[in-house]
Amino acid sequence: MSDLKDIARLQAAALGHSPSAEEGQESAKRRQILEGARQVFLARGFDGASMGEVAKAAGVSKGTLYVYFDSKESLFSALTLEEKQGLAEVLFKLDADDPDVRSVLTELGHTYLSRMGTPEHISSIRMVIGAAEKFPALGRAFYEAGPCQGAARLAAYLDRQVEAGRLSIEDTGVAAQHFMDLCVSGLMRRQLFAVSGPPTPEEIRANIQNAVRVFFAAYGPDAGKR
Repeated sequence: MSDLKDIARLQAAALGHSPSAEEGQESAKRRQILEGARQVFLARGFDGASMGEVAKAAGVSKGTLYVYFDSKESLFSALTLEEKQGLAEVLFKLDADDPDVRSVLTELGHTYLSRMGTPEHISSIRMVIGAAEKFPALGRAFYEAGPCQGAARLAAYLDRQVEAGRLSIEDTGVAAQHFMDLCVSGLMRRQLFAVSGPPTPEEIRANIQNAVRVFFAAYGPDAGKR
């Protein structure tokens, strides 16, 4: 019976007849499913996970699960898209009018590297890499929702700094990628291969100091004059 109610609510929402309270219930149910999926995918990987296990972890029936997501692929794609988009929005909130570029990049670098180095994020990357060969669309969705979104937000900030004369950059998209790569340089690869654990505060501080120094050596306001 609960499955029929779920279907009826979704059909009503599609027709524009669902009250806001029920819309909130649908959103909460979807988040509940995604949280269950996150637990299962991280524990078992994409290939090892099953929709039955996801339903059990989320506390819903398989029928309800299939109302929201018609396949494991669509569920995985929704999960990675939502998590990476949310991460980009949180990490790359940059004040384009802040004139202290070094401070802005330093703060961004610290938050970015601290989040990228968490065991959960490393597990997510491994999981996506493991599934990408079989399902390249999943890898593309993960990449476009996360790294591409973050780089685009940083590039927009850099555009404003170039206009203000604070930086000298020909291609801010490339420069944004350079800075992000400098931040994780030498640390994330070790974690991906399980050589080390999350970076220490000292390692993060040293990496970001070096990243900002190298970035300004290449893109500082006088870089184009050399």
